[in-house]
Amino acid sequence: MHPVSSHPNTEALLATLSLATEPSVNGEDVFTAPSQYMPHGRVYGGQVMAQSLVAASNTVDPERPVHSLHGYFLRAGDATQPITFSVDRIHDGRSFSTRRTQAYQNGAPIFSMIASFQVEDPGLDHFIEMPSDIPDPETLPTVESVLGDVDHPVAKYWATQRPIDLRHVESPIYLTVNGSHVAHQAVWMRSLSALPDDPAFHRAALAYASDYTLLEPILRRHGVAWSTPGLKTASLDHAMWFHRFGRIDEWVLYVQESPSAQGGRGLTQGRIYSREGILLASVAQEGMIRVPGMEI
Repeated sequence: MHPVSSHPNTEALLATLSLATEPSVNGEDVFTAPSQYMPHGRVYGGQVMAQSLVAASNTVDPERPVHSLHGYFLRAGDATQPITFSVDRIHDGRSFSTRRTQAYQNGAPIFSMIASFQVEDPGLDHFIEMPSDIPDPETLPTVESVLGDVDHPVAKYWATQRPIDLRHVESPIYLTVNGSHVAHQAVWMRSLSALPDDPAFHRAALAYASDYTLLEPILRRHGVAWSTPGLKTASLDHAMWFHRFGRIDEWVLYVQESPSAQGGRGLTQGRIYSREGILLASVAQEGMIRVPGMEI
């Protein structure tokens, strides 16, 4: 049993992922939840995706954990407004359940997701091994140590208000892109303090964290730092497969690479490992990348 969270940023994450149940509408389950503060005013994509997964999970037998989700970011959400989630119970079979979640603000959908859940069965088991020679997260700089002295609202938010501790194995690309311009990187992740033991919550929190750095291999490949004037990025879609259970309040390694970028879009794939080297999840995302004066 892990103790309940005590860090205020993690408490804020708990509050954000604690959905309120509303009366059903047209046979669909309805939930509401607040949005987190964001310095640019737009809802963080990982937040609405994790909340949509929580909403769907609330309508499925706990003995059927999520094994995959596929979502589309449709509109920029307003971080000052709550979000309504409508869940359609598409199918419940002998082993699998399927749910569609639509996230709304002011009557317009901002995110749409289909998730599949399965009774855990025995079967064939293998996975690609975690890269070797990865430094321990404790030896790497925190975001606060890198951005703490930068007088900018986004830098201050990233440094002090996010619930996930991120440690780049390669140097981060917040201000500059140091080293080789390659289309891959690795990042250690962990919540700032302990989370409840509920496995469904850890899967949702892992989905939440999976959106933070996934477009960075595209930027790193082209030497583009987050601080580049006029840079515009947005997640377009996000797919995630949950292979094995792992806790997000323990260190996990997020290995990422971008196989292609073109037409103002870039694709990145990721694998998330436990510190012991067990493959927990796989991720893929395409994002919009617009850099003034540069074609990707």
